[in-house]
Amino acid sequence: MPQEQEEGKKKRGFFGKLVKGLTKTRNNILGGVDQVLSSFTKIDEDFYEELEEALIVADLGVNTAMTIIEDLREKVKENKIKDTAGVRELLMEELKELMKNEDNLYEFTEKKSVVLVIGVNGVGKTTTIGKLANQYKQKGKKVILAAADTFRAAAIDQLAEWSNRAGVELISQQENSDPGAVVFDAVQAAKAREADLLICDTAGRLHNKKNLMEELRKIFKIINREYPEAHKEVLLVLDSTTGQNALQQAKQFKDIADITGIVLTKLDGTAKGGIAVAIQTELNIPVKYIGVGEGIDDMQQFNSEDFVSALFEE
Repeated sequence: MPQEQEEGKKKRGFFGKLVKGLTKTRNNILGGVDQVLSSFTKIDEDFYEELEEALIVADLGVNTAMTIIEDLREKVKENKIKDTAGVRELLMEELKELMKNEDNLYEFTEKKSVVLVIGVNGVGKTTTIGKLANQYKQKGKKVILAAADTFRAAAIDQLAEWSNRAGVELISQQENSDPGAVVFDAVQAAKAREADLLICDTAGRLHNKKNLMEELRKIFKIINREYPEAHKEVLLVLDSTTGQNALQQAKQFKDIADITGIVLTKLDGTAKGGIAVAIQTELNIPVKYIGVGEGIDDMQQFNSEDFVSALFEE
């Protein structure tokens, strides 16, 4: 079956990119972990302390590192592991478990959905929207984009460029126009043209939290009033190169919006990819998409097995 072969080829290609893209993160996490494993011959309190320290330094964060060490202790006891070599395998399994996603995470792509994309300026929000639009257009979906980040002229132009590249319709107005009005128009267009996905860009000025809250609340209100039957998806875009700062942003946005998933960009340029583990573990928000390159196909659905396997790839 040529299409299945094509899909398999793409998947293998992306796994290769993932392995390559996670090189810095892999060196950061496993460099510290392997150093601890080779420095100790027996598993004792000092060993666990050093291992916890190595995970914290690798951007997994204090809480996540503590959770991992706690679980490792139990599994080491359960499996009667006596030497540190056996711990590496357990750590890999533990990370897979922590990162495991539900099976229904991408159901929204099979329904009539409105996807709100939020995040601070500069994290790769507009690029993410363009790549998602392209991806779902390729899968035969009818996609419409809404340029509701109206305060940044560059955002509207950038989105127009992406809509041309992906071959999808863009609903936009003049710079500084009301974002709610853009979303209203876009919802009417999505209904009239029976679009599968309406993806909306939104403003990202987190330092002005109150205004941002009001704006998002207004947009939600319009979508709920005008298109109650649509599935609502809220994707928060985070720049993985910012490490712990990305986790703080996620916490702040979680106060403002009901986030259904995280998009982690720029994983190929950072040693701080361990933040993916921290975000999912601490905030209980699934990572749904990851970006490991500049290309239009370099953003894919997140797969915990692949992610952890790529991290531990020799």
